[in-house]
Amino acid sequence: MPEYRSPLWMPGGHLQTILPALFSPRPPVAFRRERWQTPDQDFIDLDFVDGAPGKPVLVLFHGLEGSSDSHYARALMAQIRALGWHGVIPHFRGCSGELNLAPRFYHSGDSQEVGWILARLRTVFPSDMHRKFYVCGVSLGGNALLRYLGESGHQASYIDAACAISAPLNLSAGGAALSKGLNRIYTQMFLRTLKPKCLRKLEQFPGLFPREAMLTARNLYEFDNVVTAPLHGYKNTEDYWHRASACHVLQDIHVRTLVLNARNDPFLPGRHLPVSGSDAVTLEYPEHGGHVGFGAGLPPGNLNWLPQKIVSFLES
Repeated sequence: MPEYRSPLWMPGGHLQTILPALFSPRPPVAFRRERWQTPDQDFIDLDFVDGAPGKPVLVLFHGLEGSSDSHYARALMAQIRALGWHGVIPHFRGCSGELNLAPRFYHSGDSQEVGWILARLRTVFPSDMHRKFYVCGVSLGGNALLRYLGESGHQASYIDAACAISAPLNLSAGGAALSKGLNRIYTQMFLRTLKPKCLRKLEQFPGLFPREAMLTARNLYEFDNVVTAPLHGYKNTEDYWHRASACHVLQDIHVRTLVLNARNDPFLPGRHLPVSGSDAVTLEYPEHGGHVGFGAGLPPGNLNWLPQKIVSFLES
């Protein structure tokens, strides 16, 4: 499939990020929801698109504060439905519209969570000689998926192919980029939904983390230092960002995997993109596309290119 080229009316990484997310029409998708109990007595919600018998399965892990309603999720699941495939979007904890029960939330290195979800989905869609099992992750979900693939090595060979889209492969570089200049609008967008969740979490578990320090966090570094890192077993932000970055495990991946990042992605500047991975990994870095943007067509644009790119790679 040809490399992505942005429309002339959508110049620059910011417009290529914002316009598809806010203005390109999202196709309607009818989901069937299931709630699963987690090993630690919490719950997650999964949205399914039911396909034809024997058709491939595509699991999509969403990004930070995303859901099955995110523009990329709706676009991909509409493509899956048109093909007759099965689609599944597991929601990370607290992202399905209802606050989860456990103290923890979710994070960029959540490989264990990804692993148990995929293991259970293999019982829902048992392997046979015909059915293909594909996995895709977007942004945070892409980084967590790559961590799982790298940490699991050959044990992840039940996955036929995988894609990571706009993953923050180097969390330290990405976090630094999001704390500067115009990029701070994305940080504030995330904090506007994360902080109310944290206040509700403190109602569940008083004293779980310092309330005032959380409320005064001005960027993801400060927020992760107070909330994300200590809640999920990391010493601090530096420890979390280093240990959770997917760039460290690309050489360990044995599943055929596409890593797709635009070089003008505001969340991770092109100069920080990894230059190599294992033989199973295809690194594709188009000059344009923004962060999970890749809009196409005439104004207000459409979301067709990315789903077609994903399916083309999975089937190749």
